[in-house]
Amino acid sequence: MKLKVLLPTKIFLEAEVTKVVAEGTNGNFCLLPHHINFVSILVPSLLSFISVEGAERFLAVDEGILIKCDTQVWVSTRQCIESQDLKDLRQTVEQQFRVIDEREKLTRAALSKLEANLIRHFVELG
Repeated sequence: MKLKVLLPTKIFLEAEVTKVVAEGTNGNFCLLPHHINFVSILVPSLLSFISVEGAERFLAVDEGILIKCDTQVWVSTRQCIESQDLKDLRQTVEQQFRVIDEREKLTRAALSKLEANLIRHFVELG
């Protein structure tokens, strides 16, 4: 299979693989070369794969989508980090992705306040 990991600004990784393990909204799953075509929404988690040389590699992925079509596996995500040390990678996921989630929550709260003020002003005008 050919694994391609896509970020918003670049192709992060292209590799020939024999196995991909990821975590979707319904739990962990494993893809092998003759697996049926498959689509899954990914949650922030670890994605592992085995290269054709037999080396296991690990990626920390943010939310995204995984699509398997024939021998192609595409992963589209906002952020991705690769490391050989699984413990460090898990800590990185927990720290960096949580910081991003907190920023997004603050941004959403600010947007909600702006929308409420806008609606209030429209009500006062009308």
